[in-house]
Amino acid sequence: MADDLGHRATRHAVVIGGSLAGLLAARVLAEHAERVTVVERDRYPEGPEARPGVPQGRHLHVLIAGGQQAFDALLPGFTDELGKLGAPKVGMPEDMVQWQSGKWFNRTPATAHYYSGARPQLEWLVRKRVFADPRVELIEGHETVGLAGDSSRVRGVRLRERGAGSEKETRVLEADLVVDASGRSTKAADWLAAIGAEAPGEETIDTGLAYGTRVYRAPAQPLDSDAVGYFIVPDPDQQYCGVVLPVGDGTHLVTLSGLRGNEPPTDEGAFEEYAKRLPHPVISDWVATAEGVSPVYGFRATSNVRRRYDRPGRRPAGFLATGDALCAFNPIYGQGMAVAALSAVALREALADPKRTPTTRRVQAALLDASRQAWDISTGADKKMPGVLGDAATPGVLDKAVGWYMGRVQQRAAGDPVVGVPFRRALTLTAPLTGLFAPAVAKAVLFGPVRETPAEPPLRRDA
Repeated sequence: MADDLGHRATRHAVVIGGSLAGLLAARVLAEHAERVTVVERDRYPEGPEARPGVPQGRHLHVLIAGGQQAFDALLPGFTDELGKLGAPKVGMPEDMVQWQSGKWFNRTPATAHYYSGARPQLEWLVRKRVFADPRVELIEGHETVGLAGDSSRVRGVRLRERGAGSEKETRVLEADLVVDASGRSTKAADWLAAIGAEAPGEETIDTGLAYGTRVYRAPAQPLDSDAVGYFIVPDPDQQYCGVVLPVGDGTHLVTLSGLRGNEPPTDEGAFEEYAKRLPHPVISDWVATAEGVSPVYGFRATSNVRRRYDRPGRRPAGFLATGDALCAFNPIYGQGMAVAALSAVALREALADPKRTPTTRRVQAALLDASRQAWDISTGADKKMPGVLGDAATPGVLDKAVGWYMGRVQQRAAGDPVVGVPFRRALTLTAPLTGLFAPAVAKAVLFGPVRETPAEPPLRRDA
């Protein structure tokens, strides 16, 4: 791999963090480096089990269509394997009872699909595929405590074994390229400062959203419905969210969320009572038919954070950030796994570009671009929520105009396929947001009527 790190091929690349973004980055780097080492704080479980390093792993995850395409490009046949393992494939809007912006969606034939299997299962499948490559090595049970090198160039990482106390000596693992995939809690700012470099600026938008998730086992057809799942989407006038989706082992995950000051409780009885705050009792009624088979797991780290490595600053060659270490989203929008894969595709394309030398700056810019649409969707919605905080939370003039237009899109997406189809394509990252401004769509949004939709939850598919 040609680079600006010393004008020689990369012999050894190190990836900090062995979650999805790190594993997929390692998959791509193995195509260019002689050796890739993934450094992971945890010790991986034997099978598809939750682990401490993924605190959100017990919560609902969906692999949207844009992510499916990216996973299959990186790991051919991946989504077929995922389906064979039992991950449910959910069609939108056909399989879901969905409420948004005061309307129930017509359950017309699906124009988008996502997988709703358990996150540990998907990560386990990725691990098996990535570590089957002999060029990819693993160091488990070690934390990265710093970088080796100086402000002009990173030359490796400083590691310390976990579980032996703070007096444990560190060692340097030399590398030609270091990729930070350590997640939203990355310590890269401290690592860079320690070698005389500048940390990137950060943009934050935080609604204070918190959510709780519980596993339920339900009868074959709860509520006498053929729906696969249920989804009540929050908005500025109605800030509560509820989701019910299957995870493929005969159980469902139920997730409830609210904003700062109205967080869902983790007490099991209070959690079910909290479901009654939703604008319709359909999810509360579903829960009443089911048996809770786990505790309620809470989660609070839901702010949008983007680290601007693309802006000027004294930063070393040979250091990249990806995944949540670069751009972390409010998880309620279900984009994280897709963006991890899309970022790895962007890394592959930047490194293989025959026309442009893949400098650190260029590759980092490509990684940021891979997350841009997801960021615009997540922050565009969150900026409108009451009580939002953060240095990037104040909407500008363009934000207000786009917000007005998107409000009309959402009012029509539930009943008009001319609007609903491109709306779903944009949300699933299979088409750009500009598709919502195409002439036929804009005509329907600006001049078309708000079509009639069901007055009550459509428990049966449209005939």
